[in-house]
Amino acid sequence: MAYLLPILLYLISTTGEIVSDHRKIRVDDDVYCESWRFSVETNDAGYWSTVPARCVQFVQDYMTGDRYRYDSEVVAENSLTFAKTVEISDSGSDGWVFDIDETLLSNLPYYQLIGFGSETFDEESFDSWVDLAEAPALPASLSLYKELKQLGFKIFLLTGRSEYQRNATEKNLLYAGFTNWERLILRGPSDQGKPAIVYKSEKRSDLQHEGYRIHGNSGDQWSDLLGFAVATRSFKLPNPMYYIS
Repeated sequence: MAYLLPILLYLISTTGEIVSDHRKIRVDDDVYCESWRFSVETNDAGYWSTVPARCVQFVQDYMTGDRYRYDSEVVAENSLTFAKTVEISDSGSDGWVFDIDETLLSNLPYYQLIGFGSETFDEESFDSWVDLAEAPALPASLSLYKELKQLGFKIFLLTGRSEYQRNATEKNLLYAGFTNWERLILRGPSDQGKPAIVYKSEKRSDLQHEGYRIHGNSGDQWSDLLGFAVATRSFKLPNPMYYIS
């Protein structure tokens, strides 16, 4: 076993810690945080509450840099490619569902003030931000939205926001350039307290029972997309700032 000593000393001197049975080694923060973001976007991480302290700068750089914009554009391009394969009927029953926050509207101005997801979510301060109705559009999503309208899709906006925020939400959507949606669905009294994945599945199921075919669904959370009454194709937008179950 003596031959292992030089290797062990080398590992200690270069990594700052001993390699354990779980392969816990200290790596460059950017490398670690890119892997962390991958696990978040693929839903491998499961539930998480805040951005790890060592990844706050990484998330800030990602969200405010070109990478986030490019990733969002690729999702929009893939969505449109699929949408163009759908044969739109004359019945008006071909639907596409959009989430709102971090899907159509960007709350980045708010999250810049609270550490890009490094602080525990505060509903009161977020509601105050929503009331301002100043969230900008995500450019790629706005372009996709307009293209889908031209193709003949009925657009349904399905958000976790509550009914008392309807006026502010509609005002913000119009301010950001979104118009002529078929329906804006918010949480009513009976929806309060339900996990997002249940609430949104139920609302999609209601649409299907009304005769709509949900061809596409766009959202930044897996709870926007999974569950039951799922779309033919679902498209996940990037969001390493928060997780909603």
